[in-house]
Amino acid sequence: MGLQVSERSTRGKTLDSVLFRVGVLAALRSKKLDGKTIGVMVTASHNPEPDNGVKLVDPRGEMLESSWEAHATAFANAPNSVAFIAAVDELVKATKIDLSIPARVVYARDTRPTSPQLAAALKDGLEAIKADYRDAGVTTTPVLHYLVRTINTKGTKDSYGEDTEEGYLTKLSDAFKKLLAGKPTPPPLLIDCANGVGALMAERFKAYLGGIFNINLVNADLHTPGALNNSCGADFVKVNQKLPPSITLQPGQRACSLDGDADRLMYYYADERGQFHMLDGDKITTLVASYIVELVKASGLDEQIKVGVVQTAYANGSSTKYLSGRLPVKCVPTGVKHLHHAAEQYDIGVYFEANGHGTVIFSPAAQELISSHKPSTALTNLRNIIDVINQTVGDALSDAFLVETVLAHKSFSGVEWDSMYCDLPNRLVKVVVSDRNAFKTEDAERRLVSPPGLQARVDELVRKYEGGRSFVRPSGTEDVVRVYAEAATRAEADELAFRVAGLVYDEAGGDLSKRPKEFL
Repeated sequence: MGLQVSERSTRGKTLDSVLFRVGVLAALRSKKLDGKTIGVMVTASHNPEPDNGVKLVDPRGEMLESSWEAHATAFANAPNSVAFIAAVDELVKATKIDLSIPARVVYARDTRPTSPQLAAALKDGLEAIKADYRDAGVTTTPVLHYLVRTINTKGTKDSYGEDTEEGYLTKLSDAFKKLLAGKPTPPPLLIDCANGVGALMAERFKAYLGGIFNINLVNADLHTPGALNNSCGADFVKVNQKLPPSITLQPGQRACSLDGDADRLMYYYADERGQFHMLDGDKITTLVASYIVELVKASGLDEQIKVGVVQTAYANGSSTKYLSGRLPVKCVPTGVKHLHHAAEQYDIGVYFEANGHGTVIFSPAAQELISSHKPSTALTNLRNIIDVINQTVGDALSDAFLVETVLAHKSFSGVEWDSMYCDLPNRLVKVVVSDRNAFKTEDAERRLVSPPGLQARVDELVRKYEGGRSFVRPSGTEDVVRVYAEAATRAEADELAFRVAGLVYDEAGGDLSKRPKEFL
């Protein structure tokens, strides 16, 4: 039997129609999973304010199962209501969905001006399919992921906490306060909120943290049009490798930036000369993984619990070298879904993309061991670490509390943290091509298999540079190819990146007369 859905045509913008359809998709996903609650987040994350989009969340707080991404694309791209309803019927038949099962969805939105209208279109879709829904209002992406997991595990042995924003704030702040108890009060942490929804959550955390930890918020303007992610936030810092112009640091001061929906985190500090130093996702991985390994060993569980790290090809070579000498390191293709899945294969899996998105995942068996093992200071710290971490997804504020915990326990400033290893200078270049699908990769996107012969020429170039490494990978969303390079010096990293970009440009049939002059 086909599903009867009529699409409202009164909404003018294309994305309204997409959100209506996402509402239907989320409800069908819930029905397919026996009425488990599915999450929908209206946000465009680190992108400019005029952009908007949507993220779907599966029952354990993880991202939507990849096999359903094709269905989401088919729904979004259906040219009219008739085609959309045909796509719905096809999904119901192909996945054998029992339409009599109730559907449950929780949704939230960020602070973008278009988000209320899009959330209303989403709600229309949910109502069209008669789904039960809960509006979680304006909140961060990580809070929505937390809510999905807590709703679905409520009253079970896997209960993840109270299924409210207050439950989230209480769980994280209580664990953080226990971890800082008895330690000298750290200097206040300056947090750049990207003029986004993270400012609301960071402000709420202040009341829960009391005097044990102080945070000062900047770029917390939620009212000025165009301010979101504009010359501020985690992505600005990572891409430009410099401070947002709105921030001045005193020598020795540390600070961090969230992105627009608070699921990415970038740290940095000023040295004694006032010079800016960035502490990205690779630096966070190294700090956190090393500390967790120490705690596991001190708890006497190092024979039973194995800690591993997951990275992508974008991880700085120095971080990979440092970590590989201490614990297992796996490289996977770019994308949180790949990292999260690989991290689940370890007892404790640590992953952070270089862009600052990441978390730590504890397997059920590891959590059981940690909760039942004979108590010790290290073990108590491990238990509280589990509660301060949002295991469902990258969570900038949770990750900041984790970083601050390690810094306090190791008596590290930004300088000591940064000196764990020295980053190789690197450069990322974008080459516009007519067909990104001509570029295919293997070995976790580190080597090209087509066009034929191009990888050999890249290898030949790389051999000419001390500490040289470069890879070429197509974008997943636009007709561009990204070239990453690193080498012993900044000048050499830049030169290698541009020379490889030149190879890509020529291979793609670029017009020599229009070849960018920097593509050597």
